[in-house]
Amino acid sequence: MDQLFAPWRIEWVERDTDGSDGGCPFCTLSEDDADRENRIVARSDRCFVLLNNYPYNPGHVMVIPYRHTGEYADLNDADLLDHARLKQRTFEALRTASGPDAFNAGLNLGGAAGGSIDDHVHTHVVPRWSGDTNFMPVIGDTKVLVEALEDSYDRLHDAFAEQDGAASRGDDDAVQLRFD
Repeated sequence: MDQLFAPWRIEWVERDTDGSDGGCPFCTLSEDDADRENRIVARSDRCFVLLNNYPYNPGHVMVIPYRHTGEYADLNDADLLDHARLKQRTFEALRTASGPDAFNAGLNLGGAAGGSIDDHVHTHVVPRWSGDTNFMPVIGDTKVLVEALEDSYDRLHDAFAEQDGAASRGDDDAVQLRFD
C-alpha cells in the first residue's frame, strides 16, 4: 500500500461532528474577520466564496449563502439571485486567475449525496483542464495538486478584485462584490 503524508488533514479527522465545536463551520467562518486565514476570497450581500481546504483541483471553491439551511427550497428569491450572480463572478474570476478549460459545479444536498457538511447549502465550483485526470489518480491511486492553497487564494483574490463593482481593502480581506 502506498502512503501519503498529509498532516494538515488531522484537523478534518479530529473535527467535532456533533456540532459542539461552535456550530456550522460555514457560519463560523463567515462571521469571523480573518478572511485570508479562513480562505474567504469574495463576499456579496448574501453569499461568500470559500476556497476548499481539500480541493479536487487548484481553485476549487464553494459559493455559500450566509443563510444557514440545508434545504435549497428555504432560500428566498434574494438569496437565490445573489447566489447565482456570485457563481457567475466566480466562473469569471477562475477564468482570469487560472484559465481552465471547463468547470464542474454542483450541490450535494443531504448526507447521502456525499457532502461532508449537509446542513448548510453550498455550491462547489471546480475548475477543470483537459488532461487533469491523468495516470496518477487512474493508475497510481494518487491525486497531485499542483498549486498551494495560499497561491490559489492570491490568484483568485486578485481576479475578483479586477472585476467591475469590486472593492478590495487589501490582501487579507475578501473582495466585496456589488451587483447592479
